[in-house]
Amino acid sequence: MQRNDEMKLGLFLWDAGYHEGAWRDPSAPANCGVDIGHYANLAALAEAAAFHLVFLADTASVSELDDAHIARSSRNDGFEPITLLSALSSRTQEIGLVGTATTTYNQPYNLARMFASLDHLSRGRAGWNIVTSGFKREAANFGEKELPDHRVRYARAREFVEVVKGLWDSWEDDAFIRDKRTGIFADITKLHLLNHQGDYLSVRGPLNVARPLQGYPVLVQAGASDTGIEFAAEFGEVVFTAAPYLEYGQKYYAALKEKARALGREDDQVLVMPGFIPIVGRTKQEASEKLERLHSYEHIDVQIGMASRGLGSVAELRSLNLDSLVPETLPQTNFIQSRQKLYLDVAARQKFTWKQLIRFISDTKGHLMVVGTPDEIANTMVETFDQGAADGFNVIPATLPGGFKDFVDLVVPELRRRGKFRSGYSGHTLRENLGLKRPPNRFAQAGVMKKDPDAVEQASAFDTAYG
Repeated sequence: MQRNDEMKLGLFLWDAGYHEGAWRDPSAPANCGVDIGHYANLAALAEAAAFHLVFLADTASVSELDDAHIARSSRNDGFEPITLLSALSSRTQEIGLVGTATTTYNQPYNLARMFASLDHLSRGRAGWNIVTSGFKREAANFGEKELPDHRVRYARAREFVEVVKGLWDSWEDDAFIRDKRTGIFADITKLHLLNHQGDYLSVRGPLNVARPLQGYPVLVQAGASDTGIEFAAEFGEVVFTAAPYLEYGQKYYAALKEKARALGREDDQVLVMPGFIPIVGRTKQEASEKLERLHSYEHIDVQIGMASRGLGSVAELRSLNLDSLVPETLPQTNFIQSRQKLYLDVAARQKFTWKQLIRFISDTKGHLMVVGTPDEIANTMVETFDQGAADGFNVIPATLPGGFKDFVDLVVPELRRRGKFRSGYSGHTLRENLGLKRPPNRFAQAGVMKKDPDAVEQASAFDTAYG
């Protein structure tokens, strides 16, 4: 199916902004990571601008690697995503609510229940950003010494997602009849047991909440390694990726769509939304001064810590000659492999020294950043969209709220003038607004009845005794 000519836009919400120095900006509340008013105001601003969704990242640990970095980071004082999105569901009406949750250190029953609840609370606006844990400190928080192998993490994730989808199909859409006259609350002919026994998981079901309003919350994924792209092609409906320049984005976009087509999926049902960092000024100089101000807020310990973690903890950066060129290869990491590969690709393309790569990682974490006027930023977005590298963008303001207000006030009108972004909502659910189909219930579609034998036996005994 042909996509329309309007891009999809999300807002990446991360306390004071994406730049590590953002929390020191005078306009950012010092406690913004745990200030519900801060998040509610940003969500309202995004909704008023007709953004499709807000997006919350997450990790199950303090991810900084040393105390010097932890001391200067604002990332360890923030809300858990599903909790925050549940609160935002009552303060918004139309915008999608996407939260990150790992398949490595969660159980599918609990996660299926929480996202189904969020979908009901928000009246069909929930999305799940599916990740496998990629930071070394997460393992110790769950009784393990090391992260599972990269391949094992993805194998478990594949099984995990299938189990969650199966649990969401526990009840058919009209199973809860809630008939006060007859006293029948649920039609158990429309109840289905999962009874999953797999390599990593054993889950009986059924889920004790009605099927999500969207069938399934929108499935978001961010895989960029070879294994990750295969996973995204199989499950992802929105794919959040890093594409620091046009050719990189085009290559990723084409590869993902091709793999998805091979699995029988339609192009417009797999939406690629790379991260995009706009630093907007009314003049180029004003925009550059904003970035330089952020640089002044960021300590060298934070820059080196970010780069070391981003490269997979395989290089001791403090012992290197930072004016030397970055090598073409580094030892393979068991952490976020795709990001290490991306950084090395950019370093080779730009002939970066270590000092330049550290700055690039600090500023962008691999995403496309444009520092310029509204027209320059709109030009880049439209070119990326029109040249087959994106279906839209996850907008990642360097500072919040200021950087996002600049984007809404100055760039969004320019995108609308060019016919590239909508001015209002077209549907009630996140799926409807993204143009994604509602998935059918697998059991109802197949005509399968996997009833709970205990419930059937009890119902039969009740009928015999009292019928």
